[in-house]
Amino acid sequence: MQLTTTRISSDWPCQVKQPGSYDWERSAAKWLRELVPARYASYPALIRHPVLLARHAQIQVQNEIRVARTALQTARADLPALGMPESVIEHTIKLYAAEVMQLQHIARSVRAVSQALVDHGR
Repeated sequence: MQLTTTRISSDWPCQVKQPGSYDWERSAAKWLRELVPARYASYPALIRHPVLLARHAQIQVQNEIRVARTALQTARADLPALGMPESVIEHTIKLYAAEVMQLQHIARSVRAVSQALVDHGR
């Protein structure tokens, strides 16, 4: 079996072996399964086809970004009505902003892994 290597970007997740290296697809699938709800990670089609798993992970992460952005955008208006003190509101806004940034990084990582899986399957 010939191993090929693909140049990886700075967005490549450290948990995933370099494309073309031994067992890299298994490490990619394991990482991707951690990004989706457990019930999806156990579906046979997603287990057998890492590209499908990557697609689902992309959708999952994009929806998580949408939720975090909504929470960030509405925190200042909604949280005072829930009785939250200003210090908690400010902390919560910082938390959501950091989460959006982290999720955006994860989304770039998922896209990189997904593209490598597609390229490897050709």
